[in-house]
Amino acid sequence: MAVATLLRGAAPGRGGPAWRWRLHAVPRRRLAHSSGRFGRDRTDRAAWACFLLDERSLLRVRGPDAAPFLLGLLTNELPLPGSPDHAATPPVRAAYAHFLNVQGRTLYDVILYGLPGYAEEASGFFLECDSSVLGALQKHLALYKIRRKVTMEPRPELRVWAVLPNSPQADQTAPLQERAEATAILTRDPRTACMGWRLLTQEEGPALLPRAQLGDLQDYHTHRYQQGIPEGVRDLPPGVALPLESNLAFMNGVSFTKGCYIGQELTTRTHHMGVIRKRLLPVRLTGLLPAGGVGPGTAVLTASGQAAGKFRAGQGNVGLALLRLETIKGPLHIRISESDQVAVTASVPGWWPVATK
Repeated sequence: MAVATLLRGAAPGRGGPAWRWRLHAVPRRRLAHSSGRFGRDRTDRAAWACFLLDERSLLRVRGPDAAPFLLGLLTNELPLPGSPDHAATPPVRAAYAHFLNVQGRTLYDVILYGLPGYAEEASGFFLECDSSVLGALQKHLALYKIRRKVTMEPRPELRVWAVLPNSPQADQTAPLQERAEATAILTRDPRTACMGWRLLTQEEGPALLPRAQLGDLQDYHTHRYQQGIPEGVRDLPPGVALPLESNLAFMNGVSFTKGCYIGQELTTRTHHMGVIRKRLLPVRLTGLLPAGGVGPGTAVLTASGQAAGKFRAGQGNVGLALLRLETIKGPLHIRISESDQVAVTASVPGWWPVATK
């Protein structure tokens, strides 16, 4: 019932009483000794930072054919929820995946949320995607829907929050619990542990978690770039980015044992060849940057002027660049003008598999 209430929600919009959750069927409750419904407090200091991701949207996909339909389009297995058994904390699963074109290049990166099926109306999946391509993603799905019994509907009333720890001790001082309730879904970010948690709700994220505070969105993107995590079409241009060069395997976003999907051939062949000469890497820029920042696609050069790769996207002096791995240990730079340049320092994220470092 809790998840069913979440999916029905309230009338779209956030400006008035109609936006509030309809909780008459599921009464609010708080966990014992907790100031938030998704964890417990052990200190008075803020342990978590919540970042409202307005640039991310949710699309609900449901119906008898939803699972096989999505499996034929996504690079990864589906996050099928555990069996609903009336437990106090219903199981929620999340997974990361890409939609590819027929040439095997990334179209859209998504985080999928598998919802416990207490009833048909409560089953299915939420697809979190870049807000700017929500319409394009719907058209892409409609193209392959054919006669399948699948319903797709945007959920603009639900907001996506990223939740990151303010300190390494956050899990001990104010531990969180994966769960789905009438007002929110909280689950770990499936890409890597350093990206914390994902929260879906119509309410204010910090009010739902123990010792949480509202975070500055720029801090979220700075952290993401420092960890080498691409997100959205700026970092993964549709029809340009290759999934394995974008570290999809490192982010738990591809299965090499699942059935066929659009764009699988090139991805599988590249994986089995075991040779990936370029990767998307976190970079730090040192020097006087242009007022508008470094443009996407700007060439990154070695000390001798040879091409090392291209800058992809960033914020301030941090960002992502697609670089040839053989060049990253030497000095790199970007030419800002005929006489000026910015030094580029690439790094290998600490969360990457040891064998790749």
